[in-house]
This record gives sequence, structure tokens and C-alpha cells, in this order.
Amino acid sequence: MNLNPDQVSNYVTKYADVLVDYSLKLVSAFIILFVGIYAIRLINRIITKVMVQRNLDPTLTKFLSDILIWALRILLFVTFISKLGIETSSFVAILGAMGLAVGLSLQGSLSNFAGGMLIIVFKPFKVGDTIEAQGVIATVSEIQIFVTKMITGNNQTVFVPNGSLSNGTIINYSMQGERKADLTFSISYDSDIKKAKEVLLEVLTKNPKVLKKPAPEVFVKNLTAASIDFAVRPWATNANYGSVVSDTLENCKVALDEAGISIQPYTIQK
Repeated sequence: MNLNPDQVSNYVTKYADVLVDYSLKLVSAFIILFVGIYAIRLINRIITKVMVQRNLDPTLTKFLSDILIWALRILLFVTFISKLGIETSSFVAILGAMGLAVGLSLQGSLSNFAGGMLIIVFKPFKVGDTIEAQGVIATVSEIQIFVTKMITGNNQTVFVPNGSLSNGTIINYSMQGERKADLTFSISYDSDIKKAKEVLLEVLTKNPKVLKKPAPEVFVKNLTAASIDFAVRPWATNANYGSVVSDTLENCKVALDEAGISIQPYTIQK
């Protein structure tokens, strides 16, 4: 085959121009990519610093930071492939279809994700709080996007889905900072009511862990067929609550025995 020198020259010139043009696009695209990666890291540090200075919840700070990073990464990727000359409209359509398919297949996970958002925004509890929810009483260890991690009193780890957690009843024992114990002591009808009340109240006032304000309460709660029931209600901080309940039960029993007051089996009410 005979090659025309002019045609060869035209082809070489044409492809050289294409190569130069695409090389410039390639170089500029990678410049945008590397500059964008550095800019995303810088923006993330600045935004995180601002949220920390504004005393936002650490869980909310991390969550918003992660969303920001991924949104900027997606935007950078689309800009990068667009700069390379790749059509982005079809790519965006494919992403939309994939997002719809994933959304339909992960409805339960999306419900947990939405529940996590509600928990993070409205803060019915925070890390370190002791709560009762979904039949579990435990201390919140970590609030994740889909589940909340809690540690029970016997050191068991419980993961509760955020969807059911945010839609159910939550009792937060730590939010107010103080708790009131509601104990019941039952004495026989042969006992002196006034003396029993004085003995029980003295036990509470002598315990340094029992708060003075609000003041502890002792009063007749009920008259049953077999006993006189006294309500014994000391207040304590969340940290001292368990020891106050234990001390009150033990010290009241000892004090009533020393006073010669016969007690009946008691019950503890939440």
C-alpha cells in the first residue's frame, strides 16, 4: 500500500493535536483531583473545629462531618470525570437508579438511619446516660448511625435499632442529674407509727449521700390487712443512686430492729 506523505503528515498532525488536547485535559483533571482532595481535608478540619467550638454533641459532629466529606467527594469525582470529557448525565442517571434500588431493598436500614438522625438532632439521651427502652435498662455507650450500643449493669453489650428506639418510649434516668428512690417498708400493727417514722427519717438524714434538697420523705403509704406500709423516698445524684438504695435498705432494717419495731417483707417500686 502506498502512503501519501501529505496524508501521513495530516494524520500525525491531527492525532498530535488530539493527544496534546487530551493531555491538557488529563493534567488539569488530576490537578483538580489533588487540589480537591486537599481542599476537602481542609474544609473538614475547619468545619469540625467550628462545630467543636460551638459545643455540638460529638456524635452529631462526627455524623455531619462524614456526610460533608462524602458529599464533597462525590462532587469532586463528578467534576473529575467531566473534566476528562466523560458524559456525566448518563452517569448521574445510573447513580439515581442505583440509589432507588438500594433504597427499596434497605427500607429497614433507612428507617434506622432516620431514627439515628432523630436521636442525634433531638437528643432524648446522650452517651453516658442510663436509659430504659425496648425492655432494656442500660448505659448508652455509643450512638451509631443505624444502632445504639448500650452496656447493661452485668456488662452485657446490647445493640438496639435506632428506628424502633426513636419510635418507642424512652425513660432517661440521667437527664435530670438526680433521682428519687421509692422504697416501701412494712411494719406490723403492733408497732408505734410515730416512732417508726422517726427512725426511718433519722436513717435518711444521717446518710451523707442522701441529698438535703429535695428533702427526703417518710410517710404512711398504705394500710393493708397485714401491715402498715411506709414510703421511704431519699433523693440522690445519679452516681450515688445505687449505693443510696442499698444503704437505705440495710440501715433502715438495722435501725428498726434496734428500736424493737417488727417489720414485714418490703417491696421496691420503680
